[in-house]
Amino acid sequence: MAEIPVIDYKKCTTCGTCVEVCPVSVFEKGEKVEVKNPAACIQCKACEVSCPEGAIELKEE
Repeated sequence: MAEIPVIDYKKCTTCGTCVEVCPVSVFEKGEKVEVKNPAACIQCKACEVSCPEGAIELKEE
C-alpha cells in the first residue's frame, strides 16, 4: 500500500527543508509547508529523514 507524507504542524517550523530535498516536488512552501502533490510521492523518505524537527512521517493512505 502506498504511503504519503503527513506533516505534524505542532512540530513544523516551516523551514522548507522538505521542499528542498523532495526529488518529485510533493511539497509547496507558502505561509506554511503543504503536501500539494501526494500522488507524486515515491516513498524515498528524504523528507522524513531530513526534517530537523521530526515533523514529517510517511503514513499509509
